[in-house]
Amino acid sequence: MDELLRRMQGWTEGESWRDEGQTVVAGVSGGPDSMVLLHLLKTMAEEEGFRVVAAHVNHRFRGAEADAEEELVKRVAAEWGVGCETAAIDVPGYIAETGMNPQEAAREKRYAFLRQVARRHHAQTIALGHHADDQAETVLMRLLRGSGIGGLAGIPAKRTENDLELIRPLLRITKCELLEYADRHSIPYAFDSSNADRHYTRNAIRLDLLPALESYNPGVRTSLLRLSEIAAIEDDYMEAKVREALEETAVRSGEGWTLDAKRFRRLHAALQRRLIKLILNYAAPACAFWDYERVEEAASAIAAVKPAAARIDIGAGWVCVREYDQAYIGPQRPDASPFEYAVPGPDFEIIVREAEASFLFRRADDFDGSSLESPWEIYLDEEALRFPLAVRNRRPGDRLDPHGLNGSKKVQDMFVDAKVPRSIRDKVPLLTDAAGTVLWIPGMRRSRHALPMAGRMAVHVKVTRDSEA
Repeated sequence: MDELLRRMQGWTEGESWRDEGQTVVAGVSGGPDSMVLLHLLKTMAEEEGFRVVAAHVNHRFRGAEADAEEELVKRVAAEWGVGCETAAIDVPGYIAETGMNPQEAAREKRYAFLRQVARRHHAQTIALGHHADDQAETVLMRLLRGSGIGGLAGIPAKRTENDLELIRPLLRITKCELLEYADRHSIPYAFDSSNADRHYTRNAIRLDLLPALESYNPGVRTSLLRLSEIAAIEDDYMEAKVREALEETAVRSGEGWTLDAKRFRRLHAALQRRLIKLILNYAAPACAFWDYERVEEAASAIAAVKPAAARIDIGAGWVCVREYDQAYIGPQRPDASPFEYAVPGPDFEIIVREAEASFLFRRADDFDGSSLESPWEIYLDEEALRFPLAVRNRRPGDRLDPHGLNGSKKVQDMFVDAKVPRSIRDKVPLLTDAAGTVLWIPGMRRSRHALPMAGRMAVHVKVTRDSEA
Protein backbone atom coordinates (compact mmCIF):
# COMPACT_ATOMS: atom_id res chain seq x y z
CA MET A 1 0.00 0.00 0.00
CA ASP A 2 1.22 3.48 -0.81
CA GLU A 3 2.53 5.24 2.32
CA LEU A 4 0.51 8.39 1.66
CA LEU A 5 -2.68 6.37 1.26
CA ARG A 6 -1.93 4.51 4.48
CA ARG A 7 -1.45 7.77 6.39
CA MET A 8 -4.68 9.26 5.08
CA GLN A 9 -6.62 6.11 5.98
CA GLY A 10 -5.16 6.24 9.47
CA TRP A 11 -6.06 9.90 10.02
CA THR A 12 -9.64 9.40 8.82
CA GLU A 13 -10.32 6.03 10.45
CA GLY A 14 -13.82 5.83 11.91
CA GLU A 15 -15.13 8.84 9.99
CA SER A 16 -18.76 8.34 8.94
CA TRP A 17 -18.17 9.52 5.36
CA ARG A 18 -16.13 6.34 4.79
CA ASP A 19 -19.12 4.10 5.55
CA GLU A 20 -20.46 1.98 2.74
CA GLY A 21 -23.16 3.79 0.76
CA GLN A 22 -22.07 7.29 1.79
CA THR A 23 -21.17 9.99 -0.75
CA VAL A 24 -18.26 12.43 -0.58
CA VAL A 25 -18.04 15.51 -2.82
CA ALA A 26 -14.44 16.43 -3.66
CA GLY A 27 -13.61 19.98 -4.67
CA VAL A 28 -11.26 19.54 -7.64
CA SER A 29 -9.54 22.50 -9.31
CA GLY A 30 -7.33 20.42 -11.60
CA GLY A 31 -4.14 21.31 -9.72
CA PRO A 32 -1.86 18.64 -8.21
CA ASP A 33 -3.31 18.94 -4.68
CA SER A 34 -6.94 18.30 -5.59
CA MET A 35 -6.11 15.71 -8.26
CA VAL A 36 -4.14 13.71 -5.69
CA LEU A 37 -7.03 14.10 -3.23
CA LEU A 38 -9.44 12.75 -5.85
CA HIS A 39 -7.16 9.79 -6.58
CA LEU A 40 -6.79 8.96 -2.88
CA LEU A 41 -10.55 9.14 -2.30
CA LYS A 42 -11.23 7.09 -5.42
CA THR A 43 -8.80 4.40 -4.27
CA MET A 44 -10.32 4.27 -0.78
CA ALA A 45 -13.86 4.21 -2.19
CA GLU A 46 -13.06 1.19 -4.35
CA GLU A 47 -12.05 -0.72 -1.22
CA GLU A 48 -14.67 0.57 1.23
CA GLY A 49 -17.83 1.10 -0.81
CA PHE A 50 -18.49 4.82 -0.44
CA ARG A 51 -19.03 7.03 -3.49
CA VAL A 52 -17.00 10.01 -4.72
CA VAL A 53 -18.26 12.92 -6.84
CA ALA A 54 -15.80 15.45 -8.25
CA ALA A 55 -17.00 19.08 -8.36
CA HIS A 56 -15.14 21.70 -10.41
CA VAL A 57 -15.75 25.44 -10.87
CA ASN A 58 -14.45 27.41 -13.85
CA HIS A 59 -14.26 30.94 -12.43
CA ARG A 60 -13.68 32.44 -15.90
CA PHE A 61 -10.61 34.29 -14.69
CA ARG A 62 -8.00 32.82 -17.05
CA GLY A 63 -9.77 32.11 -20.33
CA ALA A 64 -8.43 29.11 -22.27
CA GLU A 65 -6.28 27.99 -19.35
CA ALA A 66 -9.32 27.68 -17.09
CA ASP A 67 -11.27 25.90 -19.84
CA ALA A 68 -8.43 23.37 -20.22
CA GLU A 69 -8.49 22.68 -16.46
CA GLU A 70 -12.22 22.01 -16.62
CA GLU A 71 -11.74 19.55 -19.49
CA LEU A 72 -8.90 17.85 -17.60
CA VAL A 73 -11.06 17.26 -14.53
CA LYS A 74 -13.95 15.89 -16.59
CA ARG A 75 -11.69 13.59 -18.61
CA VAL A 76 -9.78 12.17 -15.65
CA ALA A 77 -12.94 11.69 -13.58
CA ALA A 78 -14.46 9.72 -16.45
CA GLU A 79 -11.31 7.58 -16.78
CA TRP A 80 -11.36 6.83 -13.06
CA GLY A 81 -15.08 6.08 -13.01
CA VAL A 82 -15.82 8.99 -10.70
CA GLY A 83 -18.95 11.11 -11.00
CA CYS A 84 -18.25 14.71 -11.98
CA GLU A 85 -20.13 18.00 -11.98
CA THR A 86 -18.75 21.27 -13.33
CA ALA A 87 -19.96 24.86 -13.44
CA ALA A 88 -18.74 27.90 -15.34
CA ILE A 89 -19.46 30.96 -13.20
CA ASP A 90 -18.94 34.56 -14.23
CA VAL A 91 -16.96 35.55 -11.15
CA PRO A 92 -15.46 38.69 -12.83
CA GLY A 93 -19.00 39.92 -13.44
CA TYR A 94 -19.93 39.16 -9.83
CA ILE A 95 -16.91 41.15 -8.64
CA ALA A 96 -17.92 44.11 -10.81
CA GLU A 97 -21.43 43.91 -9.36
CA THR A 98 -20.47 43.59 -5.69
CA GLY A 99 -17.01 45.16 -5.43
CA MET A 100 -15.75 42.09 -3.57
CA ASN A 101 -12.13 40.99 -3.38
CA PRO A 102 -11.48 38.56 -6.30
CA GLN A 103 -10.35 35.71 -4.06
CA GLU A 104 -13.28 36.17 -1.67
CA ALA A 105 -15.76 36.33 -4.55
CA ALA A 106 -14.34 33.18 -6.14
CA ARG A 107 -14.43 31.37 -2.81
CA GLU A 108 -18.04 32.37 -2.15
CA LYS A 109 -19.22 31.13 -5.54
CA ARG A 110 -17.10 27.97 -5.36
CA TYR A 111 -18.38 26.93 -1.94
CA ALA A 112 -21.97 27.68 -2.94
CA PHE A 113 -21.58 25.32 -5.90
CA LEU A 114 -20.00 22.62 -3.74
CA ARG A 115 -22.96 22.82 -1.35
CA GLN A 116 -25.40 22.53 -4.27
CA VAL A 117 -23.62 19.42 -5.57
CA ALA A 118 -23.62 17.89 -2.09
CA ARG A 119 -27.37 18.44 -1.73
CA ARG A 120 -28.09 16.96 -5.16
CA HIS A 121 -26.14 13.81 -4.33
CA HIS A 122 -27.37 13.61 -0.71
CA ALA A 123 -23.78 13.93 0.49
CA GLN A 124 -22.98 14.99 4.04
CA THR A 125 -19.28 15.61 3.41
CA ILE A 126 -17.23 17.90 1.17
CA ALA A 127 -13.50 17.12 0.89
CA LEU A 128 -11.03 19.91 0.08
CA GLY A 129 -7.40 19.68 -0.96
CA HIS A 130 -5.64 22.08 1.43
CA HIS A 131 -2.27 20.68 2.52
CA ALA A 132 0.47 21.36 5.10
CA ASP A 133 2.15 24.09 3.06
CA ASP A 134 -1.21 25.90 2.74
CA GLN A 135 -1.52 25.69 6.52
CA ALA A 136 1.95 27.16 7.10
CA GLU A 137 1.21 30.03 4.68
CA THR A 138 -2.14 30.72 6.36
CA VAL A 139 -0.65 30.83 9.87
CA LEU A 140 2.15 33.15 8.75
CA MET A 141 -0.27 35.42 6.89
CA ARG A 142 -2.52 35.70 9.95
CA LEU A 143 0.47 36.28 12.21
CA LEU A 144 1.46 39.24 10.03
CA ARG A 145 -2.07 40.62 10.33
CA GLY A 146 -2.02 40.42 14.13
CA SER A 147 -4.52 37.61 14.47
CA GLY A 148 -5.54 36.17 17.82
CA ILE A 149 -5.11 32.57 18.90
CA GLY A 150 -8.15 31.47 16.90
CA GLY A 151 -6.58 32.81 13.72
CA LEU A 152 -3.24 31.17 14.47
CA ALA A 153 -5.05 27.82 14.60
CA GLY A 154 -5.12 28.19 10.84
CA ILE A 155 -7.28 26.13 8.51
CA PRO A 156 -9.49 23.67 10.43
CA ALA A 157 -9.12 20.03 9.44
CA LYS A 158 -12.85 19.66 9.88
CA ARG A 159 -15.81 21.94 10.43
CA THR A 160 -19.58 21.77 10.09
CA GLU A 161 -21.45 24.33 8.03
CA ASN A 162 -25.22 24.17 7.53
CA ASP A 163 -25.38 20.41 8.23
CA LEU A 164 -22.48 19.75 5.84
CA GLU A 165 -19.08 18.62 7.04
CA LEU A 166 -16.06 20.18 5.33
CA ILE A 167 -12.96 18.02 5.68
CA ARG A 168 -9.33 18.60 4.67
CA PRO A 169 -7.65 15.20 4.88
CA LEU A 170 -4.36 16.43 3.35
CA LEU A 171 -3.53 19.03 5.99
CA ARG A 172 -0.64 16.96 7.38
CA ILE A 173 0.81 16.21 3.94
CA THR A 174 3.32 18.56 2.33
CA LYS A 175 3.20 19.84 -1.22
CA CYS A 176 6.38 17.91 -2.00
CA GLU A 177 4.78 14.66 -0.84
CA LEU A 178 1.72 15.32 -3.00
CA LEU A 179 3.84 15.93 -6.09
CA GLU A 180 5.80 12.74 -5.44
CA TYR A 181 2.53 10.80 -5.11
CA ALA A 182 1.25 12.26 -8.37
CA ASP A 183 4.48 11.23 -10.08
CA ARG A 184 4.34 7.68 -8.68
CA HIS A 185 0.78 7.16 -9.89
CA SER A 186 1.06 9.12 -13.17
CA ILE A 187 -1.69 11.52 -12.13
CA PRO A 188 -2.14 14.36 -14.64
CA TYR A 189 -2.63 17.87 -13.28
CA ALA A 190 -2.57 21.50 -14.36
CA PHE A 191 -0.57 24.45 -13.06
CA ASP A 192 -2.53 27.62 -12.26
CA SER A 193 -0.49 30.51 -13.67
CA SER A 194 -2.12 32.94 -11.23
CA ASN A 195 -0.24 31.20 -8.40
CA ALA A 196 2.88 33.03 -9.58
CA ASP A 197 1.23 36.45 -9.32
CA ARG A 198 2.85 38.25 -6.38
CA HIS A 199 -0.01 40.73 -6.37
CA TYR A 200 -1.79 38.26 -4.09
CA THR A 201 -0.49 38.25 -0.52
CA ARG A 202 -0.54 34.47 -0.18
CA ASN A 203 1.57 34.06 -3.33
CA ALA A 204 4.11 36.62 -2.10
CA ILE A 205 4.36 34.80 1.23
CA ARG A 206 4.86 31.45 -0.48
CA LEU A 207 7.32 32.68 -3.12
CA ASP A 208 9.31 35.26 -1.14
CA LEU A 209 8.73 35.41 2.61
CA LEU A 210 8.79 31.72 3.51
CA PRO A 211 12.01 31.04 1.55
CA ALA A 212 13.59 34.06 3.26
CA LEU A 213 12.56 32.79 6.71
CA GLU A 214 13.95 29.36 5.88
CA SER A 215 17.39 30.94 5.61
CA TYR A 216 17.08 31.69 9.36
CA ASN A 217 15.25 28.49 10.30
CA PRO A 218 15.13 25.68 7.74
CA GLY A 219 12.31 24.10 9.74
CA VAL A 220 10.10 27.19 9.80
CA ARG A 221 7.21 25.43 8.03
CA THR A 222 7.24 22.68 10.64
CA SER A 223 7.35 25.34 13.38
CA LEU A 224 4.33 27.10 11.89
CA LEU A 225 2.41 23.81 11.70
CA ARG A 226 3.27 23.10 15.34
CA LEU A 227 2.05 26.58 16.28
CA SER A 228 -1.24 25.97 14.48
CA GLU A 229 -1.77 22.66 16.30
CA ILE A 230 -1.04 24.20 19.71
CA ALA A 231 -3.27 27.19 18.95
CA ALA A 232 -6.09 24.94 17.73
CA ILE A 233 -6.09 22.92 20.97
CA GLU A 234 -6.03 26.02 23.18
CA ASP A 235 -8.61 27.77 21.01
CA ASP A 236 -10.93 24.77 21.35
CA TYR A 237 -10.63 24.97 25.15
CA MET A 238 -11.26 28.71 25.18
CA GLU A 239 -14.29 28.31 22.91
CA ALA A 240 -15.82 25.88 25.39
CA LYS A 241 -15.21 28.33 28.25
CA VAL A 242 -16.66 31.29 26.38
CA ARG A 243 -19.83 29.35 25.54
CA GLU A 244 -20.25 28.69 29.26
CA ALA A 245 -19.74 32.42 29.87
CA LEU A 246 -22.36 33.24 27.24
CA GLU A 247 -24.99 31.16 29.04
CA GLU A 248 -24.17 32.82 32.37
CA THR A 249 -23.80 36.39 31.11
CA ALA A 250 -26.08 37.02 28.13
CA VAL A 251 -29.59 36.37 26.84
CA ARG A 252 -31.09 36.81 23.39
CA SER A 253 -32.87 40.12 22.85
CA GLY A 254 -34.60 40.17 19.48
CA GLU A 255 -31.89 39.90 16.86
CA GLY A 256 -29.23 40.92 19.38
CA TRP A 257 -28.10 40.07 22.90
CA THR A 258 -28.41 41.67 26.33
CA LEU A 259 -25.48 41.21 28.72
CA ASP A 260 -25.17 41.52 32.49
CA ALA A 261 -22.36 44.09 32.84
CA LYS A 262 -21.43 43.01 36.38
CA ARG A 263 -20.98 39.38 35.39
CA PHE A 264 -19.14 40.43 32.23
CA ARG A 265 -16.75 42.52 34.33
CA ARG A 266 -15.81 39.46 36.41
CA LEU A 267 -14.71 37.50 33.33
CA HIS A 268 -11.04 37.32 32.37
CA ALA A 269 -10.15 39.87 29.68
CA ALA A 270 -9.49 37.03 27.21
CA LEU A 271 -13.04 35.73 27.71
CA GLN A 272 -14.53 39.22 27.49
CA ARG A 273 -13.17 39.76 23.99
CA ARG A 274 -14.13 36.26 22.92
CA LEU A 275 -17.65 36.72 24.23
CA ILE A 276 -18.14 39.85 22.14
CA LYS A 277 -16.78 38.09 19.06
CA LEU A 278 -18.97 35.04 19.69
CA ILE A 279 -22.10 37.19 19.90
CA LEU A 280 -21.18 39.02 16.71
CA ASN A 281 -20.46 35.78 14.88
CA TYR A 282 -23.73 34.24 16.11
CA ALA A 283 -26.10 37.01 15.29
CA ALA A 284 -24.56 39.76 13.20
CA PRO A 285 -24.70 40.10 9.41
CA ALA A 286 -22.30 37.69 7.76
CA CYS A 287 -20.95 40.45 5.51
CA ALA A 288 -19.81 42.60 8.41
CA PHE A 289 -16.12 42.80 9.31
CA TRP A 290 -15.45 42.93 13.04
CA ASP A 291 -11.96 44.26 13.63
CA TYR A 292 -9.93 44.16 16.83
CA GLU A 293 -10.50 47.83 17.69
CA ARG A 294 -14.28 47.53 17.60
CA VAL A 295 -14.32 44.36 19.68
CA GLU A 296 -11.89 45.88 22.20
CA GLU A 297 -13.88 49.12 22.43
CA ALA A 298 -17.12 47.23 23.07
CA ALA A 299 -15.52 44.98 25.71
CA SER A 300 -13.97 47.96 27.50
CA ALA A 301 -17.26 49.88 27.52
CA ILE A 302 -19.19 46.97 29.05
CA ALA A 303 -16.51 46.15 31.63
CA ALA A 304 -15.91 49.74 32.77
CA VAL A 305 -17.19 50.77 36.21
CA LYS A 306 -17.56 54.35 35.03
CA PRO A 307 -19.06 55.86 32.99
CA ALA A 308 -22.22 53.82 33.39
CA ALA A 309 -23.40 54.64 29.87
CA ALA A 310 -21.70 54.29 26.50
CA ARG A 311 -22.62 53.75 22.87
CA ILE A 312 -20.37 52.28 20.18
CA ASP A 313 -21.20 51.95 16.50
CA ILE A 314 -19.91 48.50 15.60
CA GLY A 315 -20.75 48.74 11.91
CA ALA A 316 -23.33 47.31 9.50
CA GLY A 317 -26.10 49.00 11.53
CA TRP A 318 -25.07 47.26 14.76
CA VAL A 319 -24.37 48.98 18.07
CA CYS A 320 -23.08 48.20 21.55
CA VAL A 321 -25.05 50.19 24.13
CA ARG A 322 -24.06 50.10 27.81
CA GLU A 323 -26.61 51.41 30.31
CA TYR A 324 -25.93 50.90 34.00
CA ASP A 325 -25.66 47.16 34.66
CA GLN A 326 -26.89 46.08 31.24
CA ALA A 327 -25.42 46.16 27.76
CA TYR A 328 -27.06 45.50 24.43
CA ILE A 329 -25.28 44.29 21.30
CA GLY A 330 -27.40 44.12 18.19
CA PRO A 331 -29.12 46.10 15.44
CA GLN A 332 -29.78 49.76 16.18
CA ARG A 333 -33.22 49.95 17.79
CA PRO A 334 -35.64 52.54 16.41
CA ASP A 335 -36.71 55.34 18.75
CA ALA A 336 -39.92 54.58 20.62
CA SER A 337 -43.02 56.37 19.35
CA PRO A 338 -45.48 58.08 21.71
CA PHE A 339 -48.32 55.80 22.80
CA GLU A 340 -51.50 56.32 24.83
CA TYR A 341 -54.39 53.98 25.68
CA ALA A 342 -57.66 55.26 27.15
CA VAL A 343 -59.28 53.59 30.17
CA PRO A 344 -62.95 54.65 30.13
CA GLY A 345 -64.03 53.00 33.37
CA PRO A 346 -63.06 50.78 36.29
CA ASP A 347 -63.73 47.42 34.60
CA PHE A 348 -61.38 47.33 31.66
CA GLU A 349 -58.32 45.58 30.25
CA ILE A 350 -55.73 46.85 27.80
CA ILE A 351 -52.68 45.34 26.18
CA VAL A 352 -49.75 47.73 25.85
CA ARG A 353 -47.71 46.27 23.01
CA GLU A 354 -44.97 48.87 23.32
CA ALA A 355 -44.31 47.88 26.94
CA GLU A 356 -44.98 44.16 26.40
CA ALA A 357 -47.48 44.24 29.26
CA SER A 358 -51.20 44.17 30.02
CA PHE A 359 -53.23 46.30 32.48
CA LEU A 360 -56.28 44.82 34.20
CA PHE A 361 -58.67 47.27 35.93
CA ARG A 362 -61.33 45.81 38.26
CA ARG A 363 -63.72 47.42 40.76
CA ALA A 364 -62.93 46.21 44.29
CA ASP A 365 -66.24 46.38 46.18
CA ASP A 366 -64.84 44.81 49.31
CA PHE A 367 -61.75 46.97 49.86
CA ASP A 368 -61.17 46.99 53.62
CA GLY A 369 -57.89 48.87 53.79
CA SER A 370 -55.80 45.77 54.38
CA SER A 371 -55.49 44.57 50.78
CA LEU A 372 -51.84 44.25 49.89
CA GLU A 373 -50.18 46.16 47.10
CA SER A 374 -47.01 45.30 45.21
CA PRO A 375 -44.75 47.05 42.68
CA TRP A 376 -47.03 45.69 39.95
CA GLU A 377 -50.49 46.19 41.47
CA ILE A 378 -52.20 48.99 43.36
CA TYR A 379 -55.62 50.12 44.64
CA LEU A 380 -57.06 53.53 43.79
CA ASP A 381 -59.98 55.38 45.40
CA GLU A 382 -62.66 55.30 42.68
CA GLU A 383 -64.39 58.48 43.89
CA ALA A 384 -61.10 60.42 43.68
CA LEU A 385 -60.39 59.31 40.12
CA ARG A 386 -61.15 61.43 37.08
CA PHE A 387 -61.98 59.15 34.15
CA PRO A 388 -61.01 58.43 31.49
CA LEU A 389 -57.65 57.31 32.79
CA ALA A 390 -54.77 56.76 30.37
CA VAL A 391 -51.82 54.43 30.07
CA ARG A 392 -49.09 56.20 28.15
CA ASN A 393 -45.36 56.73 27.97
CA ARG A 394 -43.66 59.79 29.43
CA ARG A 395 -44.10 63.34 28.18
CA PRO A 396 -41.83 66.37 28.72
CA GLY A 397 -42.48 67.88 32.15
CA ASP A 398 -44.14 64.81 33.68
CA ARG A 399 -43.94 64.81 37.48
CA LEU A 400 -45.10 62.43 40.20
CA ASP A 401 -46.16 63.29 43.76
CA PRO A 402 -44.64 60.24 45.50
CA HIS A 403 -46.70 58.64 48.25
CA GLY A 404 -44.92 59.11 51.56
CA LEU A 405 -42.87 62.12 50.43
CA ASN A 406 -43.50 65.83 50.35
CA GLY A 407 -43.48 67.68 47.06
CA SER A 408 -43.12 66.23 43.59
CA LYS A 409 -40.37 64.77 41.45
CA LYS A 410 -39.68 64.72 37.74
CA VAL A 411 -40.36 61.36 36.15
CA GLN A 412 -37.08 61.75 34.27
CA ASP A 413 -35.18 62.09 37.57
CA MET A 414 -36.95 59.06 38.98
CA PHE A 415 -35.81 57.01 35.96
CA VAL A 416 -32.24 58.17 36.53
CA ASP A 417 -32.38 57.36 40.26
CA ALA A 418 -33.79 53.89 39.51
CA LYS A 419 -31.14 53.33 36.82
CA VAL A 420 -33.73 52.67 34.15
CA PRO A 421 -31.76 52.31 30.89
CA ARG A 422 -32.15 55.30 28.61
CA SER A 423 -33.08 53.01 25.71
CA ILE A 424 -36.28 51.78 27.41
CA ARG A 425 -37.46 54.91 29.25
CA ASP A 426 -39.84 55.81 26.44
CA LYS A 427 -41.37 52.33 26.66
CA VAL A 428 -42.19 52.49 30.38
CA PRO A 429 -45.98 52.89 30.82
CA LEU A 430 -47.41 55.52 33.19
CA LEU A 431 -50.95 55.59 34.57
CA THR A 432 -52.53 59.06 34.51
CA ASP A 433 -55.96 60.55 35.16
CA ALA A 434 -58.07 62.71 32.85
CA ALA A 435 -56.14 65.82 33.89
CA GLY A 436 -52.79 64.23 33.05
CA THR A 437 -51.76 63.73 36.68
CA VAL A 438 -49.37 60.79 36.98
CA LEU A 439 -50.90 58.28 39.39
CA TRP A 440 -48.46 55.40 39.12
CA ILE A 441 -45.25 54.22 37.49
CA PRO A 442 -45.66 50.43 37.56
CA GLY A 443 -42.74 48.65 39.15
CA MET A 444 -41.46 51.88 40.71
CA ARG A 445 -43.72 54.23 42.69
CA ARG A 446 -47.32 55.34 43.17
CA SER A 447 -48.63 58.84 43.70
CA ARG A 448 -50.27 60.07 46.88
CA HIS A 449 -53.33 60.95 44.77
CA ALA A 450 -56.38 58.66 44.89
CA LEU A 451 -55.15 56.67 47.88
CA PRO A 452 -57.74 54.00 48.74
CA MET A 453 -59.78 54.22 51.92
CA ALA A 454 -61.50 51.43 53.82
CA GLY A 455 -65.22 51.28 53.24
CA ARG A 456 -65.07 53.14 49.92
CA MET A 457 -65.12 51.84 46.38
CA ALA A 458 -61.65 51.09 45.03
CA VAL A 459 -60.22 50.20 41.66
CA HIS A 460 -57.67 47.40 41.61
CA VAL A 461 -55.02 47.75 38.87
CA LYS A 462 -52.70 44.88 38.05
CA VAL A 463 -49.92 44.83 35.49
CA THR A 464 -48.77 41.56 33.95
CA ARG A 465 -45.59 41.59 31.91
CA ASP A 466 -45.32 39.29 28.90
CA SER A 467 -42.29 37.61 30.47
CA GLU A 468 -44.52 36.49 33.36
CA ALA A 469 -47.53 35.43 31.31
